[in-house]
Amino acid sequence: MNAPSQLETMSEENPAGQGLECDFCQSTAASVRRVALDGDYERLITPHAVQYACPDCFERKDRARLAVISAG
Repeated sequence: MNAPSQLETMSEENPAGQGLECDFCQSTAASVRRVALDGDYERLITPHAVQYACPDCFERKDRARLAVISAG
């Protein structure tokens, strides 16, 4: 199965305004995100622990993910 080449992100927001916890730094954020599909990067079917990141952790993890893909 070929994953789409278009980047797809999944996000979760808390409409009650109480914030959501980042799975990486445990801080509370208004929204959290994760990358599910990006080219050959596929996290919808592959068994793994689903983790959501606050904006700061998402940017840091996404830069690292893209560096690994570029080096591959």
